[in-house]
Amino acid sequence: MNKKSITSLATFLILCISPLLNSCLNTTKEPDKKEATKSVYASDIIPFFNHWNLILGDGSNAGKAIDFKHDDFFYTANDGKRNWVVYKAPNAGDTHGTSNNTRTELAQVKKWSPETDAKLTATLKVMNVSTTGDARVAASYAVVVGQIHSADGHENEPLKIFYKKFPSHTKGSVFWHYEINTAGDNNSGRWDYSTAVWGNDFSVVGTEENTYPEEPEDGIALGEEFSYEIEVKDGMMNLKFICEGHETKSFTKNLIVSDYTTTADIPEQTQNLFVPIGQDGVERENAYADEGLFFKLGSYNQTNGKSPEVNKNWCSGAETHGGDIQKQYKDGNYAEVWFKTASIYVSDAAVSNEGYFTKND
Repeated sequence: MNKKSITSLATFLILCISPLLNSCLNTTKEPDKKEATKSVYASDIIPFFNHWNLILGDGSNAGKAIDFKHDDFFYTANDGKRNWVVYKAPNAGDTHGTSNNTRTELAQVKKWSPETDAKLTATLKVMNVSTTGDARVAASYAVVVGQIHSADGHENEPLKIFYKKFPSHTKGSVFWHYEINTAGDNNSGRWDYSTAVWGNDFSVVGTEENTYPEEPEDGIALGEEFSYEIEVKDGMMNLKFICEGHETKSFTKNLIVSDYTTTADIPEQTQNLFVPIGQDGVERENAYADEGLFFKLGSYNQTNGKSPEVNKNWCSGAETHGGDIQKQYKDGNYAEVWFKTASIYVSDAAVSNEGYFTKND
C-alpha cells in the first residue's frame, strides 16, 4: 500500500471512530436526570416509619409511609437549610374513628403497658393553625402534635401535646393535657386537665367570639422550633419540653394510680370548663394500668366547623367551605406541622395494635 493510500485510510478511520468516542464521553458526563429529580420522601428524612400507620386528612389509613407522599396532607419541604416532614390537616373533611377533627397523624402499630418502657422524642415547628373559630371555644386555633392514646376500653388519651395561637397574636402557647380514664361504662363524663408549658393552658379563652385574651409573653411563634420528650417507665409518664431562648420544662404524671377518684378531686380548672357542660366523671383507681397504650405524632387539627352550641370546649364554629380542602388551604383554615427529627422506643413486650385500626379505620 502506498503512502497516499495509508493516509486516506487513516483519515477514514478517524472520521468513523470520532463520533463513537464522543458518544461514549458524552454518556459518561451526562448526569442521570432520573436520579437528579428523585423525590425526597419522609422516610428519607426520619427513618422510623415501620413503627407507624399514617392516617391522612381524608380519614384514610395509608399504612406504613415508606417512600410515600400525598400532596394534600403528607410530604416534605425544605426551609433553605434542611428537609422537613410536613403534616397538614384542614378544619373539615372525612375523619378517622369517632373524632370530630381531621388529622394527618402517625399511629403506632404496637401497643404497650404503661408499666413497661416506652419513649417518643420529636423536634418540630408549627407553621399554621386555623385563622377562624370562636375565641370562646378552648380548642379553637389549636393543633395536637403528639399523643399517648389508649387502644382499649374507652380509648381515652393520657397525653395530648397542644400548640395554640389566637389570630391577632404573634406568639402562641404550648400545653399538655391528661384525660381521665373514666370509671364505669359511660365515658360521657370524661374531661381533660391542661398544664401550661410556654404561654397559657387550654382554659384561657376570649370573652367574645372575636375578642382574644392577652398575648403570652413567653409564648412560641409560628415557625419557632421546639422539642418534646415523652418517656414512660414503671407506670410514670415523664415529659420534657425544650426550646432555645425559653426555660426547659419537665413534668411527671402517674398513669397507673389516679388522682381523680372522687368528685372532690376534680380540679378547679375542670369545674370551670367541663362540669358546666355535664363532663363531671371520676377516674378508675388504677387509671390506665389495665390498658394498652400507643404513641401518635403529627398534625391533629383541633379546630372544626361544628357549632359551639354542641360543645363549648371542642366545637369551634370555624370556616370549612363545606369541606372543600383547597378552599380551606387557600384562606388559612388548616393546621400544618413540620417535623425535623423524631425517634421511638418500645420494649420487646409490646404487642400488635391491629385491633385499634380494625375498630377505627
